[in-house]
Amino acid sequence: MNVHSHYPDTASRRIGLVFFLNLTFTVVEFIGGVLTNSTAIIADAVHDLGDSLSLGSAWLLARWGLKSADGEFTYGYRRLTLFSAFINSVVLIAGSLWVLSEAIPRLVDPVMPHTEGMMALAVLGMTVNGIAAYRISKGTTLNEKVLNWHLLEDVLGWASVLIVSVVLQFADWPILDPLLSVGFTLFILINVIRNLWATGRLFLQAVPDQGVHDRILRTLLSVDGVSDVHHQHLWSLDGEHHVLTAHVILQNKVDADGYVAIKEAVATALEPFRLAHTTIEIELENESCRDSI
Repeated sequence: MNVHSHYPDTASRRIGLVFFLNLTFTVVEFIGGVLTNSTAIIADAVHDLGDSLSLGSAWLLARWGLKSADGEFTYGYRRLTLFSAFINSVVLIAGSLWVLSEAIPRLVDPVMPHTEGMMALAVLGMTVNGIAAYRISKGTTLNEKVLNWHLLEDVLGWASVLIVSVVLQFADWPILDPLLSVGFTLFILINVIRNLWATGRLFLQAVPDQGVHDRILRTLLSVDGVSDVHHQHLWSLDGEHHVLTAHVILQNKVDADGYVAIKEAVATALEPFRLAHTTIEIELENESCRDSI
């Protein structure tokens, strides 16, 4: 298996370490949530499960998903990230619905959780996620930066659990536990559904960014010698690496030197967009386009 050499091996090791740390603590969370009778902790465990899936996917893709293109997958394997995102979303939605089914009945008949256990798990959760966030913050890849924000969110979530557990030490308000779990779960569901919609759009090859699409069109039209652009298609392999195809019509007939000059001008104009793949077909004004779709 040949992985692109420019992808740092240290990034893979960092993500792998944080993945195993997060997954281990997620198991501890689920057990602790059951033992403390806290739906808030179970809800946060579902959140951490989502982070573990994201971390695991990122780690595997660092080893496999960034394989070089071959004769069968000519664009490479980057679209595996979309499949991974889809699976993660389905798992999180199922877990969130289960948490809601447990938490909502407790709003009517709240049960006091084991507050000392909640406090201990909250402190442990802030520590584990804080260490994981610190470890992955040393990375420079986009994967690591995104995952770092997820881990910082977890630290804040555990801080909320800690605050509620301290309040419950002094006030008989057991409803705070299911309220917190419902709040956590709704936050997860909103973000997961948003991500699932974005993933679905990319699967259907929708334009990843309409603004970028429009700017590319204006850029191509601004090149000297170009009179029109049609059949412009912009889609994304994984949400980060975009693919562009377009037909560029020249104003007048040009000789070989002029043809090369326009090709170079188009390539230079497109450089700021950092496209992963581009296919530009140059046509003359009186030439029939072979593409009808």
